[in-house]
Amino acid sequence: MIDKLSWIVVYPEIVLLAMSCVIILADVSVKSAGRTLTYYLTLATLAGVAGMQAVYALNGYTMYGFSNLLVSDAMGNWLKCFAAIAMFVTLVYARPYSQDRDMLRRGGELFILALLSLLGIFVMISGNNFLIIYLGLELLTLSSYAMVALRRDNATSVEAAMKYFILGAMASGFLLYGMSMLYGATGTLMINEVQQVVASGMAKQQILVLGVVFVVAGLAFKLGAVPFHMWMPDVYEGAPTSVALIVAGAPKLAAFAIMVRLLVEGLLPMAFHWQQMLVVLAIASLLVGNLAAIMQKNLKRMLAFSTIAQVGFVLLAFVAGFVNNSFNSVVDAYSAGMFYIITYVLTTLVNFGVIMLLAREGFECDNINDLAGLNQRSPLYAGVMAISLLSLAGIPPMVGFYAKLTVLQVLVASGQAFHIGLAVFAVIMSLIGAFYYLRVIKVMYFDAPNPQLPTKLHANFEVRSVLSVNGALVLVLGLLPAGLMNLCAHAIYRMLSA
Repeated sequence: MIDKLSWIVVYPEIVLLAMSCVIILADVSVKSAGRTLTYYLTLATLAGVAGMQAVYALNGYTMYGFSNLLVSDAMGNWLKCFAAIAMFVTLVYARPYSQDRDMLRRGGELFILALLSLLGIFVMISGNNFLIIYLGLELLTLSSYAMVALRRDNATSVEAAMKYFILGAMASGFLLYGMSMLYGATGTLMINEVQQVVASGMAKQQILVLGVVFVVAGLAFKLGAVPFHMWMPDVYEGAPTSVALIVAGAPKLAAFAIMVRLLVEGLLPMAFHWQQMLVVLAIASLLVGNLAAIMQKNLKRMLAFSTIAQVGFVLLAFVAGFVNNSFNSVVDAYSAGMFYIITYVLTTLVNFGVIMLLAREGFECDNINDLAGLNQRSPLYAGVMAISLLSLAGIPPMVGFYAKLTVLQVLVASGQAFHIGLAVFAVIMSLIGAFYYLRVIKVMYFDAPNPQLPTKLHANFEVRSVLSVNGALVLVLGLLPAGLMNLCAHAIYRMLSA
């Protein structure tokens, strides 16, 4: 018998699924230019779900439902809230861009698939069972494959979707194979029970270690860490920019959540093994991401390699956890990682929002040179873009500086010489990375604008307002980071204490 608490745990998911069905019916029955009804129903759904998750998170309770298959805790609820907000902002930016490319002419598939991908994100974050996490992952990835190929008449988009599908299927196979090995080694699919079996020493050690290797490989692909990064530049470049932002934004929050669920909550006694692998992934991601980004002329490919480098910092936060057996240091490490991934998504929304705004002017804003003279055409949008790029570079007072600083602090605080060396390496890589961010700013402010482009940029009120607030938050959270940092620390504390 399913108790009342089980339904409370999944109320937001039920609302999201029910509204997805309503939106599908509305999209089929009502034909309107730009899918207006579908669009506003989707935004209303996202706002409502984000509000529900915020209420759950503020209550601070940890609840289990459906025979402990699902968990609702502060960390998961805040990540789901921010994922819904990120999807809301993404669709506000995406609608004008998608209209201009006839992506909404046949129907509102973009909005419906975005909701289904968000539902997959919610399931991933709430999963307390290997199969539940995998089901959420498949719902997210299948929706993403379809969105990348949404422009069926565009060969580049179709090619990107095929690459994404093939490599994504391989990564899903890695993850599922690793989970099956963990099941074989421990005899359970429940995450908390896996930790108990491993801690008791009753697990089959060789199978367990091999399972951890495959699980880390699957997670690395979803994050885009080197050497599992090969899909990311091609998908960012080939997908419609609106879809590239959907792939680049909210799913990163889900990837962070399942890393915490699987590695911290499930495989904590194996931390010595998976931390060694994460060290290699972090170093390779920082090195390859920053060096490859320098050589890019395509703006979206540059942002893809930038994302790979940013993922390296997130992995460093996992490396710093559970080193000196201090509970406070553990909370500091994983809250730094949570803070980093949230602020990264916030900044990425600005970057792609400006790209979509410029792409509406009759051309795809694909190359760095397409931003030439942006300050002369629109000081506001040039300023917003500059703020986001400086944040990604880690230059104060932007929020990206504080995000990097918190990760470096937890590394240095561990007191280990190797971790201090990692922090120094990360700083050097950040200095190298600052070059390609500053190069884009130089193009915006000092290069002559393309005479074939309009001298003024025009955006509707929704896009202009959301983009301005989005950019302002990148600056404000850099000046006043304590609120969000305390929120992340409280969420991680409650999750680890449950």
